[in-house]
Amino acid sequence: GEKADRIAHAMMLGPDWKELDRGVLSGEAFRQLLISKAPELEQEILLVMSDLRTLVRRREGSIPWIQDLKTRGYGTYYLSNYGEQVRRDTADSLDFMKEMDGGIMSYEVHQIKPDAEIFHTLLDRYGLKAEECVFLDDTVRNVEAAQALGIAGIVVTSQEQAKKELETLL
Repeated sequence: GEKADRIAHAMMLGPDWKELDRGVLSGEAFRQLLISKAPELEQEILLVMSDLRTLVRRREGSIPWIQDLKTRGYGTYYLSNYGEQVRRDTADSLDFMKEMDGGIMSYEVHQIKPDAEIFHTLLDRYGLKAEECVFLDDTVRNVEAAQALGIAGIVVTSQEQAKKELETLL
């Protein structure tokens, strides 16, 4: 309800979450910053930050999809806005990453989507050509940023929809 909205806006939807993703704030510094801005939500902030596993849901079809793309000769890479604690807490849901050819978590490079620099970092690190890539993301703004760099883009609303659109592009 209303309290959940206030917590979300104080945390994940607020501007400070981006800095956690960028890797410039430690988990403790982030908690203290949030509490200083919303002291009435201190207990809720501490509770949410104590276990972030619920932020990411494992998608059953991800690994077979990645494996199929790879057997067809396509490279698969991840590019994700993620803070270090979030990655640790959600590791079980990220099991698909071991199937991929590589990727970048934002906290590791201190860059975040939709900034062009993180896309350039991915392209440069793996020797990829923008015009040969397809970027899938659930955020329109991130897909538009990729497209501005010459990368084809798909806004993901469901795994089934993303698969269909990707097959059309391939």
